[in-house]
Amino acid sequence: MVVQTFWASILVFGLLIIFHELGHFIAAKRVGIKVHEFSVGFGPKLLSFPRGETAYNLRLFPLGGFVRMAGMDPSEEVEEEERSYQNKTVGQRAVVIAAGPLMNFLLAALLLMIIFMVQGFPTPTTTIGKLVSGQPADNAGLKPGDKIVAINDKPVERWEDVTALVNAHPGQPITVIVLRNGEEKRFELVTAVNNEGKGMIGIYPRQEMRQLGPLAALYRGMEYTVRLSGLILEFIGRMIIGQAPAEIGGPVRIVQEIHTAVRMGFFYLLQLAAFLSINLGLFNLLPIPALDGSRLIFLALEGLRGRPVDPAKENFVHLVGFGLLLLLIMVITYKDILGLL
Repeated sequence: MVVQTFWASILVFGLLIIFHELGHFIAAKRVGIKVHEFSVGFGPKLLSFPRGETAYNLRLFPLGGFVRMAGMDPSEEVEEEERSYQNKTVGQRAVVIAAGPLMNFLLAALLLMIIFMVQGFPTPTTTIGKLVSGQPADNAGLKPGDKIVAINDKPVERWEDVTALVNAHPGQPITVIVLRNGEEKRFELVTAVNNEGKGMIGIYPRQEMRQLGPLAALYRGMEYTVRLSGLILEFIGRMIIGQAPAEIGGPVRIVQEIHTAVRMGFFYLLQLAAFLSINLGLFNLLPIPALDGSRLIFLALEGLRGRPVDPAKENFVHLVGFGLLLLLIMVITYKDILGLL
C-alpha cells in the first residue's frame, strides 16, 4: 500500500503541476512570448530535455513548478524584444497569468468527466430512498424501496416529474401510487408547505449510477467544478470570519488523503485529484504575493495607472511572498506530522 500511495502521489501532484504550468506555457506561446524553461518542481535539476528554444526540466522538490519566460526578470537582456513578456499588452499578460489556474479548473472538469463516463453519474430515481420522520409520506405509510409510478393518476418516469407534481400542490391532498413488491398501492395524503411555498411530502430519492456520453459527462464535470468552487469559496469566507474552523493541510495531509483514496479505489483517487485541482486553481488566484492572483493585481494596477509598477519592486514583493509561502508550508507540514504522530 505504501508503494501504491507513493506512485499515486506522484501521479496526482504531477497532474496538478503539469496542467497548471501547461496553461501558462500554451498561453505564452500563443501571444508570442519566448519560453526559456518549463519546469516541474523546484531546486536542482534531475532531468533536462532541451527542445527548440525551451528546456523541459524535472527538479528535485515536487511542490510546484514554473515557466520561465523571456523578460519576466527585469535584469534580463532580451534579444528579441517583441517576444519579451514585458513588451506584451496588459491583456495578453493577464491571459498568460490566468491560464495556469484556469487549466486546473479544466483538469478537474476532465477528471470528473472520466468518472461520469466510466463509473457513472449519480441520478435520482422515482424509488424512495429515505423518508423524513413525521412528514406526510412517513405518516401515510410509504416506505423506502417503494417505486412511485403516478401522482394524482398522472404517470411519473423521472424524479423531476415527482417533485414537479408535489411542488404544485402545497397544503393540498394528493394521491401517490407506488409499486411495492410488485403490487400497486395507493396512498392519500396532504402535502406540507416548504419555505418557498411549494408542496413537499418528506422523501429522498434512491440514487443510481448512470453512465453518460462524452458531451453530457463534460457538461456535468464543468457544472460540478463550478459548484465545488463555490462551496470552497463559501467555506473560505466562513473561515475568515470565524464561522468555520481553520483547517489548512499541506503536502503531508494531501499524501494522507491520497493514501485513503488509494484504499477506497481508483475513482475515489480521481475525485480527490479533481478536488485538489480546484483548490490549487482557487489558491493561485488569491491576491497573495508570488501567486498568480497577485500578479493579476499588479497588471490591473498597470491598466488603471497607464504605466507599470517598477518590475524590480514587483519582483521583490513576489520574492518575499514566495519566502513566506515556503515558511507557511514548513509550519503546516510540521503540524501535519505532529497530527499523524
